[in-house]
Amino acid sequence: MNKIIGALFIGCSIWGMLGCSTEKKIEQKTEIRTELSSGWEFSQRDSEVWLPATVPGTVHTDLLANGKIEDPFYRMNELQLQWIDKKDWEYRTFFSVDKEFLEKKNQRLTFHGLDTYADVYLNGKSIGVTDNMFRTWVFDVSGQLKADSNELRVVFASPTRRGLEEMERYGLRLPADNDQSERGGMGNNRVSVYTRKAPYHYGWDWGPRLVTSGIWRPVVLEAWNNVKVEDVFIRQPQVTREEARLIAEVCINSDKRQNVEVEVASEGKVLVRESKELKVGKNEISIPYSILNPRLWWTNGLGKQELYDFTVRVVAEDDVIVEKGVTTGLRSLKLVREKDQWGESFGFELNGVPVFAKGANAIPNDVFLPRVTRDKYEKMVADAANANMNMIRIWGGGIYEDDAFFEFCDKYGIMVWQDFMFACAMYPGNPEFLDNVREEAIDNVVRLRNHPSIALWCGNNENALAWRHGSPGGWGWKNQFTKAEQDTVFKAYYEVFHEILPGVVEQYTDGDDYWPSSPMAGPEPTQHGLDGTTSGDQHYWGVWHGFRPLESFDEVTTRFCSEYGFQSFPEMSTIETYASPEDYDIESEVMKSHQRSYIGNGRILDYMKMYYRVPDDFEQFIYMTHVLQGLSTKMGIEAHRRNTPYCMGSLIWQINDCWPVASWSTTDYYHKWKAAHYVMRDCFKEVIVAPKWNGDTLAIYGVNNGLDSTRAMLSIEVVNFAGRLCLSYHKGVKLAPNTSAVLFQLERDTLLAEASARNTMVVVRLQDGYEILDEKNVYFEYHKDLDLSDPRLSIEAIEEKGEKFILVSTGRLVCNVMFYLPGVPAFFSDNYCDILPGREYKIKVDTDLSPAEIEKRIKIRYVH
Repeated sequence: MNKIIGALFIGCSIWGMLGCSTEKKIEQKTEIRTELSSGWEFSQRDSEVWLPATVPGTVHTDLLANGKIEDPFYRMNELQLQWIDKKDWEYRTFFSVDKEFLEKKNQRLTFHGLDTYADVYLNGKSIGVTDNMFRTWVFDVSGQLKADSNELRVVFASPTRRGLEEMERYGLRLPADNDQSERGGMGNNRVSVYTRKAPYHYGWDWGPRLVTSGIWRPVVLEAWNNVKVEDVFIRQPQVTREEARLIAEVCINSDKRQNVEVEVASEGKVLVRESKELKVGKNEISIPYSILNPRLWWTNGLGKQELYDFTVRVVAEDDVIVEKGVTTGLRSLKLVREKDQWGESFGFELNGVPVFAKGANAIPNDVFLPRVTRDKYEKMVADAANANMNMIRIWGGGIYEDDAFFEFCDKYGIMVWQDFMFACAMYPGNPEFLDNVREEAIDNVVRLRNHPSIALWCGNNENALAWRHGSPGGWGWKNQFTKAEQDTVFKAYYEVFHEILPGVVEQYTDGDDYWPSSPMAGPEPTQHGLDGTTSGDQHYWGVWHGFRPLESFDEVTTRFCSEYGFQSFPEMSTIETYASPEDYDIESEVMKSHQRSYIGNGRILDYMKMYYRVPDDFEQFIYMTHVLQGLSTKMGIEAHRRNTPYCMGSLIWQINDCWPVASWSTTDYYHKWKAAHYVMRDCFKEVIVAPKWNGDTLAIYGVNNGLDSTRAMLSIEVVNFAGRLCLSYHKGVKLAPNTSAVLFQLERDTLLAEASARNTMVVVRLQDGYEILDEKNVYFEYHKDLDLSDPRLSIEAIEEKGEKFILVSTGRLVCNVMFYLPGVPAFFSDNYCDILPGREYKIKVDTDLSPAEIEKRIKIRYVH
């Protein structure tokens, strides 16, 4: 078997030509690169039947494309497809290379993603074995290629069968609560933790169990002579507004000993040029340089997302023999944990400025990962930016996302909290597993480290909270083990999350911050699983799992809330893609199958009874789950922001889905905005007004997370549902940066006077001249007790300069109006909004319909 070349120094170099944000697509005089993406076919192992395959792809999607299985997402089809992961599968292709390629001294084959246990054969000879979905696998194939046809075969072993073997070999049954082994026909054999593969493929409380195999990322063949720039890393030891002190760390492979010039250029200018003597093999070169008055990279809302293109050239005898480009942003970004009067802070500082992290957690965009296109990545990140987010947490039960995701985060100004891929489980500690984890971490840290959006590396999701070593509590996992076994399990935990992963981050990044587990009160083992209310980060699930009222968001303090959320169903147009009309009952088997939280449907119903009238009609009930999720989202975000600067982060669970399902997502599998996403957009603005009832006192908070002080006029109007003004107050206010303050307080009796609580509301507005910075509606009772009559809504559609709008007005309050066009894709610039009497609302509609067709076909839903 050929030697597998370590991917440490080439992790981004080949990947770059396929769309990596940190690489230019350049042709080298000495290099030839080809992606092997055509002519593939696949077969069930030991079968004589070969079918066309797509690479990158998966077994499931190839079976679907060939008509061998039904849509895995439709109705209950998932259950009929559990046989696929019990089988071995084989892929093959035939390709030729030309004379020029064969004459190159160096030839290698790179697999950027093999899922997961694979044997690779070239022209009948084994060239390598793989056992990690997350790694880049590089094979030296020099001298093994032929001018005519070459056969490349990849044989995948069943991931579940191999998982069973690894579990038996390890000797301990480790906890993995979200592994849906029973659904997969494996009883209580939860084997996911023994395999370095995306945990969510084995099921989660929002996802199906579809354990994939396949060539899921590109396959690249390359050859070169003389010199190859393998990797460029732009270290940023010091970045200020006045000067960026940088170091270009360049890895160069050379076939011979030679003297060269290495230069770093940007925007047509050579910034630095140094003479270097290259030895045979790998050369690690550091070249320091500076940029005066640099253009800094800022997050969404705080400034521009400035990016620099740097080119490293290797010059011999005044001729450029090879060059490599890298794109990055210049910034100083760090996690700040400092002792203060409350405990210890937890927040991010960008370019010397504290940043309130406003965002969401993200899971993979599909169970079948090669279906996630570049456009889908941009839609996801743009949806975050358009909802005024500045951070996405890549959660540890999915994957290390494609370079395209990070490229768009760089472009849109979205910081990335990057988990390593470990979640809600404990993991083996045998040497082979630990070595595999180390190489996985190196591959992905090296691949991603040039992205300015990377804000934090985090070891795992909830493992420490669940285990809580050495103290009572946790999720009960420790109870199944003896004391000696507990120590063995925790020793493996400590090695991975306190030695291996932080060691990789320290060695291969520019001082990036590392956090062992989310959530936790502090980085030491004694702080694992402790309640992070005065230090560290917190996952608050008192709302939802704990069935606490939504008001409890204000009752629990947090320094940084990295998870919280509330479920809803997707909208009807999405439900129609996976269910038939006979399934339209939340207790039907199909609807329950597309609801993976064991408490989900009942929990939604119980919360709805608290705050709203529960409709009998199925479609109205689906809509009301959106309204309820939006209310929970509003109350959570405003509670966190009212506590600025004690709290410096609010990350919703979750922004997206991996299949059409009832879940905590704010945009569904098709990236349609739910009510919660519109709510996030309004509540994540830099300056907001956040009213809150403290008993019978209405406290009006103003929050400013911008860089500058804001002066505004605060208006408080008490109006009835017919639009009559009952009372008003006005006050000039000033909001300092990164602060929250009570601007005004009023008693309930004063506000109501002689009015009825059932048909009266308070409109709170923060205004700068004619610009409304923010406006919130406050009700005296829950919506279930309000006097909401049938609406008298007027809707007129118009077109202005090629854009379509609806003009909406009413004679009486209508709450949470949802506009939609049945059967027609459309996006409304505002939706699920209260329509107040006496106003005209102008809402943009992105649709191909004409104004006349919009008026004819538009429908609404509202709170009864």
